[in-house]
Amino acid sequence: MNIELPSRTALTAAAARAAHLIVDGEPTIHRDPLAEPLLGDEAEELLAYHRKSGEHPILAGARAQVVCRSRVVEDLLPDFERYVLLGAGLDSYAYRSAGVEVVEIDRPATQEWKRQALDKAGVPVPGNVTYLNSAADLDGGGRTLVGWLGVTMYLTAAELDATLAALPPCELVADHMLPEGLRDADGDAYVAGVGPQTAKMGEPWRSFLSPDDMAALLDKHDFDVVRHVHQRDLPQMLDRDDSLRPVNLSIITHARHRLS
Repeated sequence: MNIELPSRTALTAAAARAAHLIVDGEPTIHRDPLAEPLLGDEAEELLAYHRKSGEHPILAGARAQVVCRSRVVEDLLPDFERYVLLGAGLDSYAYRSAGVEVVEIDRPATQEWKRQALDKAGVPVPGNVTYLNSAADLDGGGRTLVGWLGVTMYLTAAELDATLAALPPCELVADHMLPEGLRDADGDAYVAGVGPQTAKMGEPWRSFLSPDDMAALLDKHDFDVVRHVHQRDLPQMLDRDDSLRPVNLSIITHARHRLS
């Protein structure tokens, strides 16, 4: 049976998480041992880029971006009863951790790919995992943390509004690409190099949000910003001996709904 591939960006994000454990040194920022198995037959090709050219600023920047956002959100999870992933992609938290209800929201094709990859790797789907196709299907649940990682840049302003409007009271961690003028030279180079390629694959970046832009968007939906996190704010990103360096490319926003 042929299963449709997940989005290319879901695959490359998983490859970056997997490659972090292969090409980067200590300290490890985020450990995801299931990222490589979830890539299935795509693993060899995607990881070869990192193995061969892992010091390239764009590849190192991709790894830094994905592992930092995953570290920030997963560090918060012990305080919550439920973790909702918007655009879950190939995120593996539910299959390597326990103690919290997990709701994964994504396209059916991506979910089917993930289930088949997990089965091939001998990893069972735990009973605390639920798959949904839309945030509109989400109920109130217990104390909830929503992870919106690697998604906002692909959405229009109307889609951002609709997603936030569909969420129940919760806490939210979202990363968003910074607009021109707030990025540094490495961030600008990443956008210039990667942006046209994602557009060619049918996944153009549609939204670039400053911290003030994101705060205003969240305020419309009754969320208050708890903090904005830059890559440089993670101690593990400082004084490294490998190719990972903090880049002003995106920022991670942690917010709390006023009724949560």
